Amino acid sequence: MNLNWNGKKISIFSKQHQESSMSYKVITLFIIGLFIMSLSNTTTNAGEGTKIAEKKSKSAIVLASFGTTVPTAVSSIINIQQQIKQAYPGIPVKITFTSNIIRSVWKKRQNDAQKWLDQGIPEEILYGKNIIATIGDLLEEGYKDIIVQPSHIFFMEQSHDLNQYVSALASIRTLKTKWQPFGKLVMGRPVLGMPGDRYSYHEDLEKALKILKTDADAARKAGAALVYMAHGNEHMSTGIYSEAQKKMRQLYPDVQSYFGAVEGFPTLDDVVTAMTHCRSKKVLLKPFMIVAGDHAINDMASDEDDSWKSVLSTAGFQVTPILKGLGENSAFNRIFVDHIKDCARDNDISLVSQ
Repeated sequence: MNLNWNGKKISIFSKQHQESSMSYKVITLFIIGLFIMSLSNTTTNAGEGTKIAEKKSKSAIVLASFGTTVPTAVSSIINIQQQIKQAYPGIPVKITFTSNIIRSVWKKRQNDAQKWLDQGIPEEILYGKNIIATIGDLLEEGYKDIIVQPSHIFFMEQSHDLNQYVSALASIRTLKTKWQPFGKLVMGRPVLGMPGDRYSYHEDLEKALKILKTDADAARKAGAALVYMAHGNEHMSTGIYSEAQKKMRQLYPDVQSYFGAVEGFPTLDDVVTAMTHCRSKKVLLKPFMIVAGDHAINDMASDEDDSWKSVLSTAGFQVTPILKGLGENSAFNRIFVDHIKDCARDNDISLVSQ
């Protein structure tokens, strides 16, 4: 009898001819040997396929900040970048400014580059690029899994537009899969969260405000009310600040806390009206912003007639401005590290250096 095995014809003799040819036992062992060799080859090929499948794309992080034109405020953004680098060693962390106006200011300053470099401004800030160029540079360097982490406070205009850029680039589909520009391009959520049911923005808000206990303690010690100036915007709801004010008062009931915004609701006038029945005539005035930049210096703390400090002073309060951005608080910056971790886990992105 003949048997085909892997394309080879093998002759197996009947039992009557065993004595005149190869013994039955030898033939059986021979067939078993071929079977084992075939399994070995299959397993080896499968193993090689597994190794290929398990090979991870190179990962990178883009820290997308609104930005600042104030040199002393740049340190807040660099602090966040350094904490992210420490949390994910070996993973590139690039900075981009989402504000077109701020990038244009730094572009003009490139004409006198050495002046700014001598002040300690990193080249990455001075020669900052927009989100598309920043991601493009990473692609050229071989990074295909990219997390864009906004340092924005909440999902408003800047985060909305940033998400549109990220989603548009991530949607690119090539005819051949191997030419896909990205493995995964995704965006993490801002400090106080974003739309969606995966993470509760109420929990993100409470987590952030618990970190601000040091502000509440300082106000309590000074016998003062605590007033935060946020950025806000004119295009999307800023009701998050009213919720933040309510939550701060729940967390620290012995401190009168107020939130207002440079743009949108609640306005400075709303804050002054709400403070009519404030128990204290002392005020600690702080930016609810990542950096103590132009808004904090000019809109909040300057001696101009329409600054928050001047308006509150005219209303009868003794105002102490504190020019420190939230990015100077290492505990607060941990929020960005955690949000990147969440985003990487949700999208199966490795943040272990290869």
